[in-house]
Amino acid sequence: MTDKKLISGEESVRVFEAMHRGVSRRDALRMLGAAGVMAAGAGSLFGSSSVLAAGESTAPVGKRGGSIRVAGVSSSTADTLDPAKGALSTDYTRHYMFYNGLTRFDAHLTPQMELAESMASNDATTWVVTLRKGVTFHDGKPLTSADVVFSLNRHKDAAVGSKVMKLAEQMQDIKATGPLEVTITLSGPNAELPSILAVSHMLIVAEGTTDFNKGNGTGPFKVQEFKPGVRSVAVRNENYWKPGLPYLDQIEFIAIPDEPSRVNALLAGEVHVINNVDPRSTKRIEASTTHRYVDAPSGNYTDLIIRRDQMPGQSNEFTQAMKLLLDREQIKSAVFRGFAVVGNDTPIAPGSRFFNAELPQTTYDPDKAKFLLNKAGLAGAKIPVIASEAATSSVDMAVLLQQSAKKAGLNLDVKRMPSDGYWSNHWMKHPLSFGNINPRPNADIIFSQFFQSTAPWNESGWKNERFDQLLIQARAETDDGKRGQMYAEMQTLVHDHCGIGIPVFISNIDGVDARLKGYGTNPLGGFMGYMFAEQVWMDA
Repeated sequence: MTDKKLISGEESVRVFEAMHRGVSRRDALRMLGAAGVMAAGAGSLFGSSSVLAAGESTAPVGKRGGSIRVAGVSSSTADTLDPAKGALSTDYTRHYMFYNGLTRFDAHLTPQMELAESMASNDATTWVVTLRKGVTFHDGKPLTSADVVFSLNRHKDAAVGSKVMKLAEQMQDIKATGPLEVTITLSGPNAELPSILAVSHMLIVAEGTTDFNKGNGTGPFKVQEFKPGVRSVAVRNENYWKPGLPYLDQIEFIAIPDEPSRVNALLAGEVHVINNVDPRSTKRIEASTTHRYVDAPSGNYTDLIIRRDQMPGQSNEFTQAMKLLLDREQIKSAVFRGFAVVGNDTPIAPGSRFFNAELPQTTYDPDKAKFLLNKAGLAGAKIPVIASEAATSSVDMAVLLQQSAKKAGLNLDVKRMPSDGYWSNHWMKHPLSFGNINPRPNADIIFSQFFQSTAPWNESGWKNERFDQLLIQARAETDDGKRGQMYAEMQTLVHDHCGIGIPVFISNIDGVDARLKGYGTNPLGGFMGYMFAEQVWMDA
């Protein structure tokens, strides 16, 4: 497997997302960050041209051959092989089987070179991307700069419906400046561009692609079969540009929405890998001599959504009261069996870069919640709260919240919705409901996608002009200290005013056949950050 390193022009170093790894300052500063930002305290960026380049490689270590069956958590007729439209973990996992990005996140969420051989910039505004030679798509067409220009520009076309349109809007100009060279000019400096380009939605497709069901990418596997809502079958790309990879001959990917059924399928040998294992199921897996579970702390969270653009969420008192009714320690211990860390109603997890440790912790306080509900004129009110197994453990969380609300004089009516269709029919559509957000690699991305006023996934319909201003300013700020102050203020605004309650950050737990080797963790999400396909092999 290729092992690439990031190299900056002046050996510049900065801290990237630690994401619960508990690294020391000394170890964190050894991480090479995206775009060569100076070490903390240097106060400047790009003293000379900064370059991200591919480093040395090591030979693959796995055993070639074999087939596996993998079960995710959801499927529907909306399943897609168009990276721009990926919405669920099952989409992301398939996309990484068939496509590559310009960059790719490693296990520390540091972006490494992938289809890009190097990225260079003097000012974090104009970036020159040099592509690898000799890379071909599944249909035999060579990768060129035209493919990259097409892929990135698609996100800016409203007709495409890209899930990262807001992120792509900052790419003011994307043009081919050579057969294997692309120049990207941003509307303003953003040192996190290599991270943005590593997001699964930014994977590269062939110029002019209209039929995405073929999955014609440069990735480790080819599409043999793709039936949305049923299954997909991926077979080895014999012409993959990474020598010796992938190891497996075939991966069949299905969905088993019901978690106990998913675990049963694993233990019965019907599937080799599952994700979203309930912490309560870890003992069953641990008791098996032929299986194991993989625990990866992450920025994943199930959140209480309080719509701020409709009643009762338009009431500040009601919104604050609901956050006070989240018994975070109980949720951590009773719902997640300790496989979580306490959150504080902002999406930046403890241990992550730019986490605001000075923000006062919201604690369980039904008495204060009762006072606020009385003040809002909602004492004794009956309010439905929508939950579903589709949003990890939200039903259990809703029941605990219902019990807490009774102590505050509020009658919450838990409405349990089926997993099928939850995200399209219920998510963000009710005054009070639950969501589940997969980890994002940095503050800019998660704030842009879920908290900016105009973001399509602005779950609570919250709009804050100051927050929006800070988001743009933080992208341009190249001094880490000043940037950290901006993100700290943004977290304070979200904590105090947004209609999102984040009680805990959830570990990703996957269940794995013990014969499957090379299976590790990635803080982006389960299935090794959705990128397990080219990294694992069967030892049997």
